[in-house]
Amino acid sequence: MAKKNKPAAPPSAASQDKPATLKDLLNPDVVSKLKAQADQMKAEAEVQREEARKQAEAARKAEQKRLDNNFEYLLNNSGMDWKKYK
Repeated sequence: MAKKNKPAAPPSAASQDKPATLKDLLNPDVVSKLKAQADQMKAEAEVQREEARKQAEAARKAEQKRLDNNFEYLLNNSGMDWKKYK
């Protein structure tokens, strides 16, 4: 039996057969606006996270200040053995 030669497929045809993406279909101006909006939203989310972190830090400091003024708390949490000083 004789071998049949198969025709080689051109590689450029495979790249042209790829399905069109949304980026290809949209106007470049629209794509740039969407990217700018996404960057802005990320920046706003970062600012919100930073503000939440600052508020939590302020709340921790306020609680620690309140506890530092509480003599019972300080006495219970001191490392000294007060029985030695009776």
